[in-house]
Amino acid sequence: MFSYAISDLRRTLAMLPVAFYFARSDLKARYQRSVLGPLWLVFGTAIGVTGLGLLWSVLLHSNRAQFIPSLTVGLVVWQFISGTVTESSRTFINNWLLIRNLSIPFGFYPTQLIMRQLVNFAHNALVILVVLLIYPPPLGLAQLLVLPGLLLVVGNLWWVALVLGMMGARFRDLEPLIGAFMPLLFFLSPVIYRPDQLGIKSVLAWVNPFSYLITVVRDPVQGVVPAAFVYAGALGMLAGGWLFALWLLQGRHKRIAFWV
Repeated sequence: MFSYAISDLRRTLAMLPVAFYFARSDLKARYQRSVLGPLWLVFGTAIGVTGLGLLWSVLLHSNRAQFIPSLTVGLVVWQFISGTVTESSRTFINNWLLIRNLSIPFGFYPTQLIMRQLVNFAHNALVILVVLLIYPPPLGLAQLLVLPGLLLVVGNLWWVALVLGMMGARFRDLEPLIGAFMPLLFFLSPVIYRPDQLGIKSVLAWVNPFSYLITVVRDPVQGVVPAAFVYAGALGMLAGGWLFALWLLQGRHKRIAFWV
């Protein structure tokens, strides 16, 4: 049923080292003449955490020892999500020359994007480490769930990048549309606040799919096991999203070269 799409995905997985090499090369080229290089990412995130943490902890009347670690993890995960979603619509457009001239699996281009965002995430994770050293959470087995949570985030963003890449190649209005909605989604996503702080209205936060992706990483970091429905939601998005992505790739792969 998805013979071409599955074959494309297998070829993509075989090229993971190449995707990582290209992602690292892109980052090096971006900061080639910079003294601090990628550390500017860390400083930018640290400044954002400090400013938002001091301001919103006062506005929300929250304990800084609890609020700032929650904000830090939420912000770093959001940057990973936002960076991937924002750039996804141009994934194929930016690689039109390769698509038209080389036989590279289409899944390679979203994979390269995910790899680049993961490198950025790894740098920003240093801010999380520093904040956790200042405000240490209770240690326990819950921290072991961080890695599975991060894998769920990567798996979901992977199919999102593939779908938005194809849709962005076909509909060029998608890029400005995403750019217009992402600032709004930042405030609708539980980055600054936590869903349980909304009380009876917390159900509204779970309508947002990004809430699940943030929670499966942030809660384990803080020593809390996410609720079962959070994992169910993330796994449901993973399964449904990949089925849709494979269906779309199977039916539209011959048109991508013409769209770009």
